[in-house]
Amino acid sequence: ACKQNKSFLYLSGKNENAEQLDEIAAVVPSKAASEYDAPFMMAIENAQLPNNSTHEACRIFHGRGRTYPGCEHLTLDWFPPVWVLTSFREVHEQDLNRWGEALSKRSTSLSLPFNWVYQCRATTPTMTQLMLGSVPDPHMVTENGNFYLVHVLKGQNHGLFLDMARGRAYVQEHARDKNVLNLFAYTCAFSVAALQGGASQVVNVDMSKGALKIGQRNHEINDFGDTAGAARFLGHNVFKTWGKIKKLGPYDMIVVDPPSYQKGSFVAEKDYKKLLRRLPSLLSSPVISGANNADDDDGVGQVLLCLNAPELDTDFLQSQVVEEAPELEFVERLDNPCSFPAADPERTLKVLVYRLKTLL
Repeated sequence: ACKQNKSFLYLSGKNENAEQLDEIAAVVPSKAASEYDAPFMMAIENAQLPNNSTHEACRIFHGRGRTYPGCEHLTLDWFPPVWVLTSFREVHEQDLNRWGEALSKRSTSLSLPFNWVYQCRATTPTMTQLMLGSVPDPHMVTENGNFYLVHVLKGQNHGLFLDMARGRAYVQEHARDKNVLNLFAYTCAFSVAALQGGASQVVNVDMSKGALKIGQRNHEINDFGDTAGAARFLGHNVFKTWGKIKKLGPYDMIVVDPPSYQKGSFVAEKDYKKLLRRLPSLLSSPVISGANNADDDDGVGQVLLCLNAPELDTDFLQSQVVEEAPELEFVERLDNPCSFPAADPERTLKVLVYRLKTLL
């Protein structure tokens, strides 16, 4: 449970989340944030939000990228109409209050109601608190023309990972008439993007039936709920349902977006290779239409491999592909949104595009 004393908000419990295992989270601040948080305060004071009518979610401040010394533990997101401030270590109450005052002033200057949620992720379990205002129920935001349900007061994650925006945009752009497999689907945001892009079918697989239920609602609010057979939802452990997955294939596009470290589900360092060796047999055979170039992917089975583990770099994933799935060839690494600046790109989200090699 979250406890509070005169100086800090803090949590107790064992931490098993890879992002929280980062050494930043283990550092206890020795002085008030007012001595080092100028970039964070400036980001609040100058926060530029998307057009209010779009309900577009976005990241306002990303300290986790280590481009703002002293603010590495702080992030600020806009899930309209709510500010969500997250800290990955303990914070002084006086600083929390000061940040809240700055957010209130910025809301007033933008003619917005002030709704503020604070999340402390110093350890597990995560503490989430509504500091002021209210949160819509249901709470719906948009991205790239799509609607998504979020839950900023429940759990560690909010239902939509903002750093994956360009991955979803890529799928939406390349999914037309394709049969898509979405592994570790979570709330099925990739599926919504694929169907919006014209996919013929999306098969969503995730062992969390609760997350898939939200995913089904995401399809309904985007008017995909009545499209018979266009989206399937399999509440199974990926590693125990290959037979059913293969039966619904072959697939023209596969999205692999697993948790980096989740006991009982997936640990990237040892489990990614098990996934990779299965992928080539699930993909549609390429249509041979001349030279195989990176700008023409029609008829070529594509794979998006995602990895969000600071301790594992791009080479880790690429070397495993070479060893376990040599039938795949690298196309590109997608850039992360510019609202997620990073001093070291290898410690950030990695989204790699591969495709099945064409035999001429």
